[in-house]
Formats: sequence, structure tokens, C-alpha cells
Amino acid sequence: MIRFTKKLLRSRLIVGLLLGVVFAAIGLYLAGRVVKSTSTNEYCASCHVHPQATSSWKKGPHYQNTSGVVTNCVQCHLPPEGLEYYVEKSKAGARDFYAFYFTDVSKIDWEALSTLENAAHYTFDSACTSCHQELFPIELNEKGVDAHLHYQKHLDELKCINCHLKTGHYHDEPDEQFVILDEEEPEIEEELAPLITELPEDAFADYTEVIPGSSVRLQMVAIEGGSFKMGSPEEEVGRSEDEGPPVDVQLDRFWIGKYEVSWREFDAYYAQTVTRGKNESGQMTDAIAGPTPPYGSPDQGWGKGTRPAITMTHYSARKFCEWLSSVTGRKYRLPTEAEWEYVARAGTQGAYPVDVELDSWFDTWMGQLMGRPSINTERLGEIAWFKLNSGSKTHPRDTTGSNPWGVNNMLGNAAEFCADWYDPAAYASYAAAGRVVNPRGPESGKEHVIRGGSYKSSYTDLRPAARAHTEHDAWMKTDPQTPKSVWWYSDSNDVGFRVVRVEASE
Repeated sequence: MIRFTKKLLRSRLIVGLLLGVVFAAIGLYLAGRVVKSTSTNEYCASCHVHPQATSSWKKGPHYQNTSGVVTNCVQCHLPPEGLEYYVEKSKAGARDFYAFYFTDVSKIDWEALSTLENAAHYTFDSACTSCHQELFPIELNEKGVDAHLHYQKHLDELKCINCHLKTGHYHDEPDEQFVILDEEEPEIEEELAPLITELPEDAFADYTEVIPGSSVRLQMVAIEGGSFKMGSPEEEVGRSEDEGPPVDVQLDRFWIGKYEVSWREFDAYYAQTVTRGKNESGQMTDAIAGPTPPYGSPDQGWGKGTRPAITMTHYSARKFCEWLSSVTGRKYRLPTEAEWEYVARAGTQGAYPVDVELDSWFDTWMGQLMGRPSINTERLGEIAWFKLNSGSKTHPRDTTGSNPWGVNNMLGNAAEFCADWYDPAAYASYAAAGRVVNPRGPESGKEHVIRGGSYKSSYTDLRPAARAHTEHDAWMKTDPQTPKSVWWYSDSNDVGFRVVRVEASE
């Protein structure tokens, strides 16, 4: 009886194991079919609601190429194999399922999702190198060789997409190289202040500067000196510790650019300096420095004209000011941090220079409770291009209103270099001295102050008191040159500058 029971148990165990193997095989087969069917381009397109993802892929080099090889969605947007493939596929599936059924797709900022900051989360280097196993093909040019050598030395910092953002999907905007200004380009029609040559020599008024040797005009706004409180109170929403304690500041009068320096002005500088004899550092024989040609398109393919000039280094911005001073005979420089905030506030002392209060306390309370903006962002959008309205790119000047002192885009569009070195404790040192007159910041440092926020910024970063700073090493990580360029940032595309003119006696 015992022997019979053991045989029966053994038989049942064998049958159970066989059934387990069969069901496992069926399960694996079905799982494989599910994985295969959910990995097709058609399936991806059925869930993704990006309006041009498929069409731009078919126009791009991963579909349209001389070899006839088609690279499919999952070959770029998932790791090539192994457990990581299934983990990332599950994460992507859950994310896309939620977006498809619970997100208002009309409010998705597709331009923002196509930027490097976001796209880097949806591509994998292992996917790139599984196909592109040879990083130095025969047709690779000298710049490509330099870039790939640099990539191999910095695998912990760089991804293929850092330099090949537009490879997977076709973009209509060309990667335009830096071009010298076309002097035949028509001047923009706008009401201008009098030419400076038409004003008395000692006049303190708005004026228009014509850059010698070009048709480019620079508009300057006269700012009367005065006092204000720099920084923010502790209760201000979005405040950072480096914005305080608030400091009483007294400033002398000065002039400031009505607009951020645009590509029209920067092109004039480039045109007048790039054609002269330079050594390797970009130094001219006449001691006026000018930029060397950049890698790629510094305008990001968005166009130049009156869009703010971006991607140049703080050094490059300072050299522009030196050049402008040299060709005009007037003293131009970058604004100090105090001058910048004084103009941004334009006589106001609140968190923003315009009324951005919501209609009711209930809207404000609900916004804070639900994580929504606690201010009227539409009102802020009337004077600033920022994350919620910019479409993830810079915009031409005169497309938003000016502030109460007649200066445009102090907030948003491009963030702006200041002359000061950055120190998070700068205000504390000022406060210890009581009221400060014409503060210039620390005597030395590693990074420089940036103000104003940009087209990428949240609304809290557009407050006049908000401080930021350069990140030199991070902004140069994909530059393969040795030594790296002193003129152009390779990894920063939202910082520009405007100029200040001061009395000759300064």
C-alpha cells in the first residue's frame, strides 16, 4: 500500500512537472507574442499621440538612408536585450498607458519633450552602440573623430544623443553654421529713440547707437539712479537662501539695452572680427578679440535676426562689450547684479513687477494644494517667455510688452549674464555694511551671476530677486576640443546678455 502511494505521488509529481513545463512553455510563447506584438511600430503609433512622431521618423536618417535599413521605434527607445529591456518596456508601457487615457494631449508641450533634457530619458546608449559598433567609420570627418574620442573618454557623463539629438526624427530647422551678417538684410521697422549723435554730448536720455561699419542699431534706455531693496523677504514664494537677507542699495544713473543683445548685433561683432588675422586663441593682431567659429549651429536652428544671441560664454559676452566700447568710443559693459535687479523691478518691490495675483484667495489656495501655479501665469506671459508659453525656444524681441521703465524681456526668453562673480553669501556681507553704493560683487570667484530666467524656466525663477549662476564645466562637457573653446558653450542654449553703458568717469 505504501509502495502504491509512493508511485501514485511520483506519477502525480511527474504529471505536474510536465504540465508545469507545458504551461510555462505556453506562457513564454504567449509572453513572447505579446512582447513582439507590442514592439511593432504600428503598436507604438497606436498609443503614442505625438502628432508628428511617425512622419518625422520616416523623414529621418533612420528610415531614409542609402542602405535601405529601417531602424524601428524600440531599437532606439529601449535597451537592446536582457532584463533591462523588459524593465524599461514595462515602465514605458505604464507611462504611455497613463498618458493615453488620463492626459489632455492638447496640453502636452511636444517641443519641450523633444529637447535634449527630456529626450535623453527616452533613448539608450546601449541601443545606439548595438547598431553603431564602429565609432570611427571611414567617412567620419575630423570633427567627428574628435567628438567620438571625447565621448569614449567621458562615458560616465555623455550620451550619444548629446550630439545626435536630431538623428532619430527629422527636424525642419537646418543645423545652420554661423554666418556673417548680410548687410543687405532689411532693418526692422520700429520706433527708435534719437541717434546718439543727434543729442547733446552731456544729455542723459534714451538713444539709438548705430554700430560703426554696419547698419545695426542698438537701443539704450536711460535709467535714473536711485535706491531700492535688493533680494527677497523670507516669505516670498519660490525664494532661495541666496536671495537674502534683503539689502539697501544705492545706484548711480546708467543706460541699459532696451533688448537683450540679438543675433543681429552679435553677427556684426562676429563679422568685424572673424575676418581678421587671429592666432589660435582668437586674438586679433590689433588686440580686439573676436569669436572663433563654433561647432554646429549656435542659434539651435530656430533662426537669428532679433532673437537673443545665446550659447556664447561669459568671456565672449565681455569681449563683445569691449569691442562695442572700442568701435563707439563709449563705455559699455555687462550690468552688475544690482543694476540688473533695479531695472527688472522698475520701481516695484513685490515678487513680480506686474500684478500676477489670482482672482480670488480660493484660486490661490487650490493652486497651492493641487501643485498648480499660485499666480496668474497668463498675466506673467504678457511680459515674459517662460516654460509655460515659450514652446521651448527663444523668441524675437518686441513679442512681449516692456516693463514700466520701457525695457523688454528682463524676465524670460534668455537668461542674462551679469558682471558679478557668484557668491551665495554675498548679500550677508552687504547687509553687514549697511546701505551699499554701486555694489560689484566679490573680487573673485569661479562662476558668474545669471539673472532673469529663460524660456525653460518655471514662473518662480522669473522673479526679479531670483539668482542663478553659470555652470562652466557642465556647459562644456560635449566640447571635444583641447583646450576647450573660450567663446562658445557646447551645452547651454538659454543664456544671453544685454549691455549697460556708464558715465565715462566710472
